[in-house]
Amino acid sequence: MNLRRSPVATTLLLLGAAYCLLPVLWVLIASSKSAGELFSTFTLAPSVHLFDNIAELSGYRDGLYWRWMANTALYAGIGAGVSTLISAMAGYALAKFEFRGKSFVFNVILAGVLVPGVILAIPQYLLLAKVGMTNTYWAVLLPSFISPYGIYLARIFAAASVPTEILEASRIDGAGDWRTFGRVVLPMMRTGLVTVFLFQFVAIWNNFMLPYIMLGDDKLYPITVGLSGLLNQGASQPAMYTSVVTGALLSIIPLIALFLTLQRYWQVDLAAGGVKA
Repeated sequence: MNLRRSPVATTLLLLGAAYCLLPVLWVLIASSKSAGELFSTFTLAPSVHLFDNIAELSGYRDGLYWRWMANTALYAGIGAGVSTLISAMAGYALAKFEFRGKSFVFNVILAGVLVPGVILAIPQYLLLAKVGMTNTYWAVLLPSFISPYGIYLARIFAAASVPTEILEASRIDGAGDWRTFGRVVLPMMRTGLVTVFLFQFVAIWNNFMLPYIMLGDDKLYPITVGLSGLLNQGASQPAMYTSVVTGALLSIIPLIALFLTLQRYWQVDLAAGGVKA
């Protein structure tokens, strides 16, 4: 099989890669500069103050930044984990069970995919305020448990990777629905669920509007809201800009580590789950 090379496609891919990677390169270089060098030296000229900036950021209000990092890991880890499990159950049910109103439920989920999360932030705040749950961890966690896009992906993957014959064989062997789901379905859907988990984890990690509306105590802030507060302080304290850039650099390291850890679970063929099971 001869593969034809396309200079146009290669150029477009290189431009797209540069568009995505140049901001990361800028953050890396800017994090190595002192407050005086940040705006006075050439943009892409690195310096040697990275570890000094990390130490200064760590010392801000007795390590408040690392509290933000821990909060973000809590929100993203628990939120993505619970959301993935709910998406798996809902997607499996929509793909493999027949019940009244199934098409209506799926259409509602599709409509939910089209609704931006920002639009729902205010109604969610009003609902949680009535039960006294604003300015708590639950105010950020509860809205992240349901992901219409995650349910949609899980439904598509369950339909493609879980053969009906295997489910019937499991029932013949005496396994109930929950045991079949836990022992048979989840291993088959593992590849797709890793993707759902990663999407939801990144979405929660980068979420700004929801915690900004829900939280008033800066000790509950995630990184996005915390760094926004530092950025606002930069207007009166220009030295804070260096801390913001350094904090942004540190905040992407867990995402890179997560991606490198989970990428081995990805497979091109959606039917691979059923074959391996």
